[in-house]
Amino acid sequence: MTAKGRPVLITGGAGFIGANLADRLAREGHSVIVYDALRRPGVQANLEWLQDRHASRIIPVIADICEAGELGRAVGEAGAVFHLAAQVAVTTSLEDPADDFRTNLQGTTLLLEAVRRTGGDLPLVFASTNKVYGNLADLALRLEDDAYLPEAQQIRLNGIGEDRPLEFHTPYGCSKGAADQYVLDYARSFGIPTAVFRMSCIYGPRQMGTEDQGWVAHFLIRALQGQPVSVFGDGCQVRDILFVDDAVDAYIAAWRNIGRVRGAAFNLGGGPGNAVSLRQVLRHIGTLLGSPVQVQHGDWRAGDQRYYVSDTRLATRALGLRPPTPWQDGLAALADWLRGQNHSLAAAAPPPHPAEALP
Repeated sequence: MTAKGRPVLITGGAGFIGANLADRLAREGHSVIVYDALRRPGVQANLEWLQDRHASRIIPVIADICEAGELGRAVGEAGAVFHLAAQVAVTTSLEDPADDFRTNLQGTTLLLEAVRRTGGDLPLVFASTNKVYGNLADLALRLEDDAYLPEAQQIRLNGIGEDRPLEFHTPYGCSKGAADQYVLDYARSFGIPTAVFRMSCIYGPRQMGTEDQGWVAHFLIRALQGQPVSVFGDGCQVRDILFVDDAVDAYIAAWRNIGRVRGAAFNLGGGPGNAVSLRQVLRHIGTLLGSPVQVQHGDWRAGDQRYYVSDTRLATRALGLRPPTPWQDGLAALADWLRGQNHSLAAAAPPPHPAEALP
């Protein structure tokens, strides 16, 4: 059980990361309030999976993050909070900025106020994003082996650090960035023990990625279906991808060390050792599956970073994190999980229009 014998509250607890975190906590003996509106495809199945595995340890609350009454009741029962509920796609934020604001910023402030009303000692760990650093257009890059890499040797060796100036781009970047700052300021202004993770690309089992979010899983799903993958831009953009088990380790470590790290923001990703371009991931998927992945190219999307790799040294030191899973191993594990799912991957339709193999 948690401190005070209370359950752990996970907002967005039926989502990809939330379900993996809930599973780990339940396996460790905690009761978990899974607070989720169940709007995203696949999350209902995640909740059912959690209930099948852990029965009464999973306490579902089906509600929107902006339902202040339900949220307040859940917070009042909790011994710790992981805030993962969010609108997660840049593209969706451009289509409906008002809903993006409501979910990501209004929902976060409602949660913070509910925590403050408990007396201010309830730990809260927040899922932020690397998008708080903008599109990093000032970085001088060069193209090597189908990957954009920084000219600056220090950044190439270590990645982007937490001292990077914040620069919010797109409504999604603004809403998540503002929420990030509110979470940190509630530690400063009200003494609430909070911590923030500015996440890079997390991937792994229970992720049913789409074209707009969760690209690693989306690429694998399309490839397993024999369908072409849409790549926006040239595919040489680089991300440091982190296997979900490693992300869960970090979240739990932040909670357990909240007295030392309260008010801190950490960049969380696979780091330079797991930095890989979209093209390199697609080539490896082709190797895993035994045939090249078919690719269709589209225009660059708003706010897309050509290079983002997390400098993970601060989080590793502060939280005692182990080295992350090598991306090739994580990709193979995700492929194995997807093959075992009931998503008609083996009986996929042919590509809807001509595509080219990735060179």
